[in-house]
Order: sequence, then C-alpha cells, then structure tokens
Amino acid sequence: MMAFLHLPCSLVSLTLQTASRHVVTSTSLDTSRLSLLSSSTARPTSPSSWVAKIRSKSFNFVLSGALTLGLSLTGIGFAEAKVGVNKPELLPKEFSSVIDVAGFLSDGQEKRLAHEIASIEEDTGFKLRVLAQNYPDTPGLAIKDFWGVDDRTIVFVADPTFGNILNFNVGASVDLDIPRSFWSRLAGKYGNIFYWKEKGEDASVEAAVMAISNCLREPVGPNNCSEVK
Repeated sequence: MMAFLHLPCSLVSLTLQTASRHVVTSTSLDTSRLSLLSSSTARPTSPSSWVAKIRSKSFNFVLSGALTLGLSLTGIGFAEAKVGVNKPELLPKEFSSVIDVAGFLSDGQEKRLAHEIASIEEDTGFKLRVLAQNYPDTPGLAIKDFWGVDDRTIVFVADPTFGNILNFNVGASVDLDIPRSFWSRLAGKYGNIFYWKEKGEDASVEAAVMAISNCLREPVGPNNCSEVK
C-alpha cells in the first residue's frame, strides 16, 4: 500500500493492492486511511511517534477527498471533513503523466515536466505522476486506475488548499531508496505558502519535480538525497 506524511486522514475507503509505507506533506485529493509519519524513532508521547503508529494505514487519503485530520511539518491540527471525490470526467482523454485541472501550468511547462518525468522513468524505473488541483476540483480516486499506481510510483499532488502546496504519495519500492526526511524537507523548501505565493504555484511544481529528479538519480546510500536541490 502507499502512505502519506503531512496531511492525512479518512472518510472514503479505498484499498490499493500495492506495497508502500509513507507519504509526505499537506493536502490532497481525497482521503481514506492514510499513513502519516515524520519520525520512526520518536518517543510514544511525541507527535511523530503518534504518526508512526498510524503509518500502516493506506495512501487513500490522497485519492479520496476528505481531510479530517492534518499533520503539518510543525505539528498536528484538524481540518473540516470533506466529501470524497471521484470525477473521472476531469481526466484527459489520453494518458499524461501531468494532469493540471487547476490551471497552474502553461502548455510549455506541462510538456517540459512530462519530458523530465519520462526521462526519470527511463533512467531509474520509478514513475512520477503530477496532479495540480484545487480541491474539490479534482479527479480524485479516478487517478489510481488512470495512472496504474503501484509500489514504484510517486504521486505528487499540488494543491494549495491547506497552505503547503506539495503533497506526495510514495510507493514501497521508492521508500526503500529515498530517505523519508527528503519529502518533508522538499515540502518545507518549495511547498510553503511564502514560496508559492511569491514565485507562483507553477514554480513550486517545477522546482519539486527537478528536486525529485535529482534525488532519484543519486546513488543509493547513507547520504543520498540529503540535500534538496
């Protein structure tokens, strides 16, 4: 299964038959049972320890639309529950690794990102998929089948609804190679409201994709992805 760190939670239930562990960051499509985590070594009384206890839940929070609980990079908060979303009519007629239903990206930017994503997949075997949305205008659960999400997939949802615009769903195989701290640092650097308000949502999305590309291309080891470039 897949999981999330940063904003979680659940009303709609969806079960992915893929293997995954964690997720990173703020809002997203939909929510179901999500897996939050910020530190696997925290004490039982700390917020990060509480997050670790629920990390066995699934990545469905991003693919459903109901945020009932939010875990930010600085602490735990609550968000109003929202109705789950499943709008396949918002999907493009042909396959695309970049879906922008929010209008954040120009045609040229979409093409550049799609080209970079294709290069990442060819060079590393990992699949990056990008969805730009403004909840509740989202295809929601429909992206799971459209993209064939599996344990080698990173689902990147750009949605500014709850402040931090960067949200990630990380498959289990990705989780084995990429340190979990990378995703929270990435969200903190390019997803914070001050960054995207000043630079624009498109700048946050492009910077995040390039940072992920750089990280995935680094040799796996104790210090890989230690910097967000």
